[in-house]
Amino acid sequence: MEIAWWSAVAGLLLLVMALSDSLLARLPLSTSMLYLAVGAAVSPLWLDWLQVAPASHTRALERIAEVVLLLSLFGSGLKMSLGLSDGRWLLPLRLAIVAMLVTVALIAGAGVAWLGLPLGAAILLGGILAPTDPVLASDVQVAEPTDRDRLRFALTGEAGLNDGTAFPFVLLGLGLLGLHDLGSSLWRWLAVDVLWGVGIGIGVGAALGTLVGRFVLYLRRTHKEAVGLDNFLALGLIGLTYGLASLAHGYGFLAVFAAGVALRRIEQRASAGVKTAAEAAAAPPGKAEARRQRSADIAAEAHADPDVSHAEQAATDPKHAPAYMAHAMLSFNEQIERIAEVVAVIAVGTLLWAVDWHLVSWGFVALLLVVIRPISVLVGLARSKTSPSQRGLIGWFGIRGIGSLYYLAYAINHGLAPDMAATMVALVLSVVVVSIVVHGISVTPLMALYERTRPAARRLR
Repeated sequence: MEIAWWSAVAGLLLLVMALSDSLLARLPLSTSMLYLAVGAAVSPLWLDWLQVAPASHTRALERIAEVVLLLSLFGSGLKMSLGLSDGRWLLPLRLAIVAMLVTVALIAGAGVAWLGLPLGAAILLGGILAPTDPVLASDVQVAEPTDRDRLRFALTGEAGLNDGTAFPFVLLGLGLLGLHDLGSSLWRWLAVDVLWGVGIGIGVGAALGTLVGRFVLYLRRTHKEAVGLDNFLALGLIGLTYGLASLAHGYGFLAVFAAGVALRRIEQRASAGVKTAAEAAAAPPGKAEARRQRSADIAAEAHADPDVSHAEQAATDPKHAPAYMAHAMLSFNEQIERIAEVVAVIAVGTLLWAVDWHLVSWGFVALLLVVIRPISVLVGLARSKTSPSQRGLIGWFGIRGIGSLYYLAYAINHGLAPDMAATMVALVLSVVVVSIVVHGISVTPLMALYERTRPAARRLR
C-alpha cells in the first residue's frame, strides 16, 4: 500500500482515538481491543495491506516490543510514589517473586502433562507467559502518584518488576533446549542469570536515576540551567540506563523501572513538606490532561502564569523544581507510551493470520487466566493486608501482552526450532489475544464497582 494510504489510515485512527477517549473510558471496551482489530483488518485476514509473520519479522517485533516496554516501565516507576520503607512495597515484590515462581511452575507442569512439551520448552513457555503487562494494564494501575490504593499499587509494581524477573526463566528454558549456557549444575544460570542480572539491573537503574535527578535539580535550582526539554531528559535516562545495564549483563527492564522509582524518590525527598495546589484540591486521578493541569498549578504556586517563560520559573524554583521535573517527565512519557501502544498492539493483530490455530489449546488459555493466575496470587499474597476483593481483582487482572510478545520474539531469535517456534507462537498469541479481549471488556465495570465499594476514607491509603 502506498505511503499516502498509510498516512491517511494512521491519521484517521489517531483522530478517532483522540476524539473518543473519554467515551471509551466509560464503555466495557479498551483501546487495545480496537488496535488489535485494526491490525487484524490490515493483515491478510481481510484487506491484505500488510503481511507480518513471526518467522520472518521476529527481529523487528522484538525491537518494537522492547521499546514499548521500556517507555512503559519507566512511566510505571515514576508513578510509584510510596517510600521504599512503606509496607505496601511487599505486595509487588511478593507478586514478582513468589507469584512468578508459582506461575512458571504451574505453566511448566501443564506444558509437560497436558500439552506434551519437553521440560525446557514448558519452562520457556512459563517464562514467556508469566509476566503481567505494564503497557496494556494502565486502567488498573496507579494513575497519579498520590494514589495509595493497594490494588493499583500492587499491579503497577508487579508489572514493573516481573518483566525483568521473568528473564531468568526464559534463559533457563532456552538452556534446557541447548540454546543457552547454564553451566555445570546450573551454577552459571544461578550466579549470572539470576543473582548478577537482577542485582546489576536494579543497581544501575537506581544509581543513574538518583544521579541524574540530583544533577538536574542542582543545575536548575542553583544555576538556572538545564531547563526545558524534559522529554529529552526522560528518553536520555531510559536509553542510558538500559544500555549500561545491558552492557554490564544486567536486566535492562529492571534497570529502567528502578530508574523511574529512584527519580520519583528524589522528587519526594526534595519536595518534602510541599503540597501542590492540585493535591490540595484533591483532584481525582486523571490522565494526560490532569497532569498538564497539575504542572500549571505548580507554576501558579511559583507566582507565574502557566506559559513557557513562567514554566521555566517553576522549573527552577527551589521549592517546586523537583515536582515540576517529575510531572513534566511523566506527562511526556505517558503521551509517547500511548502512541507506542498503538504500534505494538496493531503489530500483534497483524500476526494473527500467520498463526497455526490448530496448535492452540484453548483449555490451556482458560487454565492460565482463571486458575493458574488466581492460585499464584493467593499464594503470593497469603497473609497480606489486602482484602479478599483486592486479591480477587489482582488475580483476575493478570494481563498478558507486549512483555510476552517480546520474550516470544527473543526466544525465536535465539535459535528456537521452527516446529517449536510455531507451537509457541500459537500458544502465546492466543493467550495475549484472549487477555486483551476479556480483560478489556471487564476492566471498566469491575474497576468502577471496586471504586464504588471502596470506603472513601481509604482511597488514598
